[in-house]
Amino acid sequence: MQERLQKLIAGRGLASRRQAEQWIASGRVLVNGAPARLGDTADPARDTITVDGAPLAAAPAPVYVMLHKPRGYVTTLRDERGRKTVQDLLHDCPVRVHPVGRLDQYSEGLLLLTNDGALTQRLTHPSHQVDKTYLVWVTGFSPGALEALVRPIVLDGRKIAKPAVRCLWQRDGAAQLEITIHEGRNRQIRRMCQAAQLHANRLKRIREGALALGDLPVGAWRYLTAEEAAKLKKV
Repeated sequence: MQERLQKLIAGRGLASRRQAEQWIASGRVLVNGAPARLGDTADPARDTITVDGAPLAAAPAPVYVMLHKPRGYVTTLRDERGRKTVQDLLHDCPVRVHPVGRLDQYSEGLLLLTNDGALTQRLTHPSHQVDKTYLVWVTGFSPGALEALVRPIVLDGRKIAKPAVRCLWQRDGAAQLEITIHEGRNRQIRRMCQAAQLHANRLKRIREGALALGDLPVGAWRYLTAEEAAKLKKV
C-alpha cells in the first residue's frame, strides 16, 4: 500500500514526521536508488527505501513506555548543547522509543514514549486534547490566586481552555496546587502562574488521560500494561 514517506519513517520509530520530512529534504532518503522528494509515496512491500544507505526495516511491534522524568533532563533523544536527555535514562530499554509531547527541562513526572509513530502523531496533533494533571508548588499565593488561575487568558494568540485548579495546602504565601489542563501549550502552566502573579517553583505531571504516574521511582521507566495501552489508543 502506498504511503507518504514521512509517515512510513515515523511509523518505524526512526523519527517524528517533521524530522522525517527534514531527512527527505536533505537527500538522506532514497526510493529505489533515487533521492526522494517531499510528498513522495512508496509501498514498502514493493519499493526499496533506504535512510542514510540503510534499508528501512519492517515495522516493529509497538512499544509503550512510561518514564518518571527527573528535573534537569531535556525531553529529546540527543542534545547539541550536551545537556542530560531522557535517552540517558533509557539505556536499558531494548527498543528505540521517542517522547510523545514534552516536559520542559525543569519539570518532572510522567512522560510517555513509544515507537508507534501513528499514535504519536495523533496524540501530539493540535486538535487532540487530553487532560493532563500536575502538582505545582508555588510562592506568592493569596486568597484570589485560584480565581486568577482559572480566569480566561490568551497564550500564543489563542484563548486557553479553562483549567481545573484546587489548593492542596497553603501556608505563609506558599502553596501546593493541583492543576488539570486540557491542551499542551509551551510552558503553559508556568505562564498561567505568571499571569496570576504566582511563581511556580516546582512542577510535576502525575496524570495524562487514563495514565497515572503512581509510585514509579524518579528516573525509572516501565512498559505500559496491556490495559493501559488499550486505553491510550482509545483517547
